[in-house]
Parts: sequence; structure tokens; C-alpha cells
Amino acid sequence: MSTPEGITLHDEPPGIDEYRAMRRDAGLSTKTPEQAAPALRNSWAWVTARDESARLVGMGRLLGDGGWYFQVADMATAPDCQGRGIGRAVLTRLLDRVEAEAPANPYVTLMGDAPGRKLYESMGFVDAMPESMGMVLRRP
Repeated sequence: MSTPEGITLHDEPPGIDEYRAMRRDAGLSTKTPEQAAPALRNSWAWVTARDESARLVGMGRLLGDGGWYFQVADMATAPDCQGRGIGRAVLTRLLDRVEAEAPANPYVTLMGDAPGRKLYESMGFVDAMPESMGMVLRRP
């Protein structure tokens, strides 16, 4: 998988303000600085994509135990850069890291929002039903 022209990938988290802005701009839920800080420092892996001016244009991370369980999270691409293969490059790099560093047969999951489902399906992700059901705990 090649990286889109003019884009570089980095195995590091974005800055806290960049992270919060990327989530907002890409249509993900907003996060407070208190929510964002632990996400940035406690993830198993991060990949950020930057353009030639070092602007954050894409990101993704993996949560996990380093053994058998990994969850893809925070996949986002700047709206003006969507459709260029940045998300695919970020996700490929994250999955390559699992393959290189995790024991055999890892369990990789994600909660796919509608805009990303085509990408996820094209990369081999399938609906977990009826084997598993994604659920969320909503608090008032």
C-alpha cells in the first residue's frame, strides 16, 4: 500500500488540540481535554497522516492488550482530504503493526460509522452479528 502523494505517516499521536479538532471536523463526537489526554497517551498504537505543511490530515489508533485483542478507534480524515486514500493508508499501517507485533490470530474489532464502512469492508472487516453484537452504554 502506497501513501498518497504529499502525505507522510507517523507512528505517534497528534497533539491534544489537533486531536479534538480532527474529531470535530471529521464528524466524530467532540471530546474534552480531560477525555482526550488519556486517549493520546494510553493507546497501544497511533498513526497520524500529515501533509507537506505538517497539518494533520488523518489519524487512527489501536486500543489493545498487545496479546489477542485490539480495537480500531478514532479513524478520521480531514474533510478536504477525503477520498485520497489517507484513511486506507492509516488503517493499513495500524493493521500491519498488529500483524508484526502481536501473537498469531489477534482479534481486531471496530465500531464502523456509516462513512467508513465501505473502507472497512474493503479491507476485510465483516459484520460481527450474530457472533457478537456491538453495544454502547449510554448514561444521562
